Amino acid sequence: MSRAVRVDAPEQVRVVPMSAQAPGPGEALVRVAWAGICGSDLEVVAGTRPAPYVRYPVVPGHEWSGTVTEVGDGVDADLVGKPVVGEGFRSCLHCDACRRGDTNLCANGYAETGFTHPGAWADYLTLPARLLHPLPADADLRAAAMLEPAAVAAAACLRAQVRTGERVAVIGAGTLGLLVTQLVAAVRPGELTVVDRRPECEALARRCGATHFSTEVDSSRRYDVAVEAAGGTGTARLATSLVRRGGRVVLTGIPAAQPDPISPSDLVLDQLTLHTVFGAPGRAWTHAVRAFAAGALDPAPLISHEFPLEQVDSALRTLRAGSAVKVLLHP
Repeated sequence: MSRAVRVDAPEQVRVVPMSAQAPGPGEALVRVAWAGICGSDLEVVAGTRPAPYVRYPVVPGHEWSGTVTEVGDGVDADLVGKPVVGEGFRSCLHCDACRRGDTNLCANGYAETGFTHPGAWADYLTLPARLLHPLPADADLRAAAMLEPAAVAAAACLRAQVRTGERVAVIGAGTLGLLVTQLVAAVRPGELTVVDRRPECEALARRCGATHFSTEVDSSRRYDVAVEAAGGTGTARLATSLVRRGGRVVLTGIPAAQPDPISPSDLVLDQLTLHTVFGAPGRAWTHAVRAFAAGALDPAPLISHEFPLEQVDSALRTLRAGSAVKVLLHP
């Protein structure tokens, strides 16, 4: 009998026996190799995730990697045995947003693996095969479990459109900020500064490609691009203050507290281009997977802790403590 971590209600987490669900038409069954835990999962456990974006009881796990073991009718049998990752948003593919490629903005209601549908904190995961992204045969599945946040980072980079030689600031040295740093570093910016109040983050930020690191903002410096990946109070406003006139800003964080307001007049007078990112459409997944396969993206250094599935309580405590970068479960 296989197992899964189920959240029956806020703060009610247990490992339960759960049989693998045979794939139906258009679906695939994946043997989960690794599954990540992020802040959104902590919200599910704590009961603080907004009601439309979770459905209890639920098996969390939207960050994962694994191997296809079985496919349903209408799915290419060659997928069996392949290492894969998979998109989380279960979009309709018919609305205007989906047809223009913005599958993360599907107009027919929110549905996502690990939040409204069973996720990967389990031995097996069944999902639509169209959401899968095959990996090279020798792919590091441990590192590949972080391709979901990497796809969000890729979405931010596609919005930012950083060009070689430009000056870039990344606010936040957490998982998302460090993945953004790696992807930006791959295009050889003229300067790549990571800003984070925690000095202990400097070594990892530089390993990910940062040319500079700062715990305080240098108000005399101006950048062509700023990517906000911290989600803290005031970090969005900070990002807009760091770029030159005519610069570009990408916001990815959702602050828990009320953020400092961004001045519309500052945006207009400085002619800033402001983008936001929520999740990742298919094109961002493709970008992240290709960068990973090419060796331009290596999430492995960000993994700080690993736990077997039955020690999920310890894994959650570790992430809540605040010193971990990325915590993985190993079914």
